[in-house]
Amino acid sequence: MKTYSCYEEPLTIHGLHHIRPDQKEYWRLPLDVLQQLPQYEFLGRRNVGARVRFQTNASKIIIRYSLKTEEVDRCMALPASAGLDVYTGSGANSRFAGYIAPTDYGFKDTVIEGTIDKRPAMETVTINLPRNEHLSHLEIAVEDDAKVEVAPPLAIPTPIVYYGSSITEGGCADRPGAAYTSIVSRWLDADYFNYGFSGCARGETAFANFIAAHPAMSAFVYDYDHNAPSPEHLEQTHQPFFTIVRKAHPSVPILMLTRPDADRNPEDSNRRRAIVNETYMSAMRSGDRNVHFIDGQSFFGALGREECTTDGCHPNSLGFMRMGERIYAVLRQIITP
Repeated sequence: MKTYSCYEEPLTIHGLHHIRPDQKEYWRLPLDVLQQLPQYEFLGRRNVGARVRFQTNASKIIIRYSLKTEEVDRCMALPASAGLDVYTGSGANSRFAGYIAPTDYGFKDTVIEGTIDKRPAMETVTINLPRNEHLSHLEIAVEDDAKVEVAPPLAIPTPIVYYGSSITEGGCADRPGAAYTSIVSRWLDADYFNYGFSGCARGETAFANFIAAHPAMSAFVYDYDHNAPSPEHLEQTHQPFFTIVRKAHPSVPILMLTRPDADRNPEDSNRRRAIVNETYMSAMRSGDRNVHFIDGQSFFGALGREECTTDGCHPNSLGFMRMGERIYAVLRQIITP
């Protein structure tokens, strides 16, 4: 068997800003942002949305990885919180190939290993990294006679940028690839960054400036209304956040969402929905035709709404699938490859 580390060509890593294999650091936020916004100190080092891509004709792929942290999540099983999952193919034709996860707690700083079977044909492989924990190392091994090459370019190489709550972050999907951000980006065959943060994303000016500083985006999707401590806070931050990003990216499509679990507190949800909608309508009144809005109340549909969450708030994989279908239909129309 021959072995490749995740940072070693022809493998490529996507969705991270800070990669230092010598320090076992694979973070989605850069160090300067962590220093400026210490509330993101732990969550910013998560690998949410990160992917390892390559193509191979191997019939078996052995994946080994280790994690620096071990956080118990009462709403997520180990395949969701500390596991990774694998897809073959690309775009809407991607196929779920399997997942690898710890079998029990006590996995910190241990080697977690599993084997993924695939067709012995040259095809793209995407490994979605764990949602909750901090990656220490990841490597793959294939048969000595198997070819391993750089994955074909993504159809949309300019990343979609997502910013929002724990729902954006993927809680509580059954595994990383089942979060709506993963579903939508996979179907579009698009690169992306996931800036969803459990309880922390509150429309900070510094974070708006960080997103605005991205050299290019194919779309910006934001839905942090769940994390705003009050409707008043949301009103004070939502439009200014939009304005900062829009000034830096005057023609990028911007999609605003509201919380999907609006049934839990209809009065509060209605106030927040009106605030987000006003940001959208204000931009439209000013002549901005690259803004879009989805009312989160529509995500779960009418039939079986109560089956779409794990805890009444966070979507399960059914809820995320319904969100993904709705958001994909909009982004497919507004993103220019």
